[in-house]
Amino acid sequence: MRYVIMILIFAVLEYYSFLVVRSAIRTFPSLWKTISYITYFLLTAVVLVGIIFFREINWAKVPHGLRNIYVALSMGMFIGKILILVIMLGDEVRRLIFWIISLFKAKDETLPNNAGAGIPRSVFLMRFALLMGGLALSGFVYGVTNRYKYHVRRIRVKAPTLPASFKGLKIVQISDIHTGSFDNHDAVAAGIQRILDEKPDVIFFTGDLVNNRTDEVDDKYKEIYSRLKAPMGVYSILGNHDYGDYEEWPSAQAKKDNLAAIKAIHGEMGWRLLLDEHVLLQRGEDSIGVIGVENISAKKSRFHSYGNLENAFAGIEAKNAPYKILLSHDPSHWDAEVTPKFKDIHLTLSGHTHGMQFGVEIPWLKWSPVQYVYEKWAGLYSEGEQHLYVNRGFGFLGYPGRLGIMPEITVIELA
Repeated sequence: MRYVIMILIFAVLEYYSFLVVRSAIRTFPSLWKTISYITYFLLTAVVLVGIIFFREINWAKVPHGLRNIYVALSMGMFIGKILILVIMLGDEVRRLIFWIISLFKAKDETLPNNAGAGIPRSVFLMRFALLMGGLALSGFVYGVTNRYKYHVRRIRVKAPTLPASFKGLKIVQISDIHTGSFDNHDAVAAGIQRILDEKPDVIFFTGDLVNNRTDEVDDKYKEIYSRLKAPMGVYSILGNHDYGDYEEWPSAQAKKDNLAAIKAIHGEMGWRLLLDEHVLLQRGEDSIGVIGVENISAKKSRFHSYGNLENAFAGIEAKNAPYKILLSHDPSHWDAEVTPKFKDIHLTLSGHTHGMQFGVEIPWLKWSPVQYVYEKWAGLYSEGEQHLYVNRGFGFLGYPGRLGIMPEITVIELA
């Protein structure tokens, strides 16, 4: 039944998309009309083949450039056709309403029409639908050029319980590197240099070093990531992708070995990986706590949870740490456990959502489709004296680009 529904959806999408394309090229010369049809059907076929045989294709073996173009084209066409469908169905509903009204009208009454007032409404809507579909396609293709355009976002977090010697502490947070998606060592190195240029006191990485496999971090990327240094250290946690849950492994042991290698890489790069544990940062006689958990998600039907915050937190209350920072990859953890049970965790740093790599962020509007899955999906959120910051991600996954939601380096000052 699921496949029947999918086929029906694709059939409706293609029907209305074809109507719009046919209307747009109806005045073309015969040769150009033929070329346009062939191009449209070939692109549609390529996208459908990729969708149908998605699991059978070894995407890791496809050259990065070709894969990027294909994914951007596929997403652009699919979203574009959805926009076309929404607009055209809106017109169909309008027609249906007027038809129903006409059944109750007297024979000598006529419904309002736009005759003589310019192009017919149906033609206008088809052109508008084509414009919106074209904008979606071109937008997703353009977004590929943004995948390494790192944006530095600066925020100040009020911290009343912060020891005086830590006032003005400069934190850099990055998240969701997803090394397997990268295809440009120099571009990534430039992003790492931007972090170093900030001269942070401490650096936190909040998970997803890889898409699935340890070997994504080749020697060059390992050397680049190893450049991250800060006076108070670099601390990291694991994200949902680091566990290898989305890869088909030849054996359970192979998956375990991959995870062990991932953990080892953090240490080889000079990062202190926190696995359900805490550390203290010292300045003179003062200290603050940094707690790191393995992946914990409230979206249990979609993501595995491996961490245990109680274990990570255990013992820290007996230490002189009046201010506590939690590194937890999935922001849904904050509402599910942190705020109701751990009131003295003052700042939680998360990632995971990427802002869906697509959305709108302007002074009067912040929107992304991911907000319908995650209430807290990007930026700073507060509840009393507790704060959550959700990083939009340093890397990218799936769609090889960014449209409206740029890759992020977060600079946090505690005040």
